[in-house]
Amino acid sequence: MSIISHITLGTNDYERASAFYDSVLKPLGMTRVPKPPGKPPLYAKDDQIPFLYIYKPIDGRPATWGNGTHVAFKAESREAVDEFYVEALANGGADEGAPGLREHYGPNYYAAYVRDPDGNKLQAVCYE
Repeated sequence: MSIISHITLGTNDYERASAFYDSVLKPLGMTRVPKPPGKPPLYAKDDQIPFLYIYKPIDGRPATWGNGTHVAFKAESREAVDEFYVEALANGGADEGAPGLREHYGPNYYAAYVRDPDGNKLQAVCYE
């Protein structure tokens, strides 16, 4: 059981964010959970927590990203990390570190870093 219930990332555009996350999370086995029309996107792997919510800020101000923060998604293979990265760049994301070994974190730490269209920093990592 995960100690994390959910993660919420801000967006300024639900349609753009949904297109991005639909594509980027698919290689990691996460899909959008069906919700009533007008509800913000929600993603999960096998409909289990932790969940990823994409929300416009409740205070009405623009969504912004936090410097020094990112969300890391566990990938089942290095190929899934590669696909995550390709899909991110093809769907409006920005490069923050191409797929590859990060031996300073461990001998099998294979990761890629991107920013979503709202500037949130994301990582896919495989430990195999």
